[in-house]
Amino acid sequence: MPVVVTLGELLIDFVPTVSGVSLIEAPAFQKAPGGAPANVAVGLAKLGVSSGFMGKVGEDAFGHFLAQTLAQAGVDISALRYADEARTALAFVSLKADGERDFMFYRHPSADMLYRPDELDADIIRSAKIFHYGSISLINEPSRSATLKAIEIAQSAGLLISYDPNLRVNLWPTASAAREGILGAWPLAQVIKISEEECSFLSGKEDILVGARSLWHDQLKLLVITRGKIGCSYFTTELSGDVSGYPVAAVDTTGAGDGFVAGLLKGLCANLENWMEEPHLIEICRYANAVGALTTTQRGAIPALPTSQEVANFIGMEKRDARK
Repeated sequence: MPVVVTLGELLIDFVPTVSGVSLIEAPAFQKAPGGAPANVAVGLAKLGVSSGFMGKVGEDAFGHFLAQTLAQAGVDISALRYADEARTALAFVSLKADGERDFMFYRHPSADMLYRPDELDADIIRSAKIFHYGSISLINEPSRSATLKAIEIAQSAGLLISYDPNLRVNLWPTASAAREGILGAWPLAQVIKISEEECSFLSGKEDILVGARSLWHDQLKLLVITRGKIGCSYFTTELSGDVSGYPVAAVDTTGAGDGFVAGLLKGLCANLENWMEEPHLIEICRYANAVGALTTTQRGAIPALPTSQEVANFIGMEKRDARK
């Protein structure tokens, strides 16, 4: 049974074959499997952590391609469901010159939006140690109810619950609806990862420290804010600090945050009893930074996620360079 179970969207990212162009200017697109919670599951599997994915794809060629991709990566897909009434979700991703992205989604509706509470596999959730979810599955019914039911099962079983909102404003009716919807599921998580931009959006504060503290809730144990190439900042009830990132030549930032989460959850799994001790927490964040950085060096999300050996080699190389 998986140690970490993730739930949410699984889709096809179509990424331009050249960087720095708009969707209109793109001469061609490269098919890449994606979807934030699915990326995390694959990222964990490639890092050597047993993972499972829960969600729904279309009973179509893309859906089976995605299922095959996850299975080949070592992810448990026994809880993956298929929809006859809707297609697998598609996202066209425009890569700007700085490596940042614009998204155009095809979800009218898509299969992941139709994931129902009765399609959950409660046994897989109960057998895990960590349950991870995002906000995209919270936008529409019935996937919203399915997500909340899965969280309830995980809470009852005593799992550590992780949340990465992965803000996509254009999928919500309005920006205010996005803020309200994301924060509605906020108190259910004990570990939350957000980006610097998401912290500002959700808190209404420009200062990270002020924003982080305003977003704190009683059940939260760890809030991590990713800050791109700068690294990340961490907050617990008693601690806060910054962990430097790794400089790389970014090709595509798609999936970098998901790679970071995979690295973070791997560290938490390995240190479930003592990860809140600052030396362990700093080391966990440093490792997550390395995974996120490496993910930006290739196109796409899932194809770019590194293996544990690649991360180890990368960290070792950085340490050797630092000593020169």
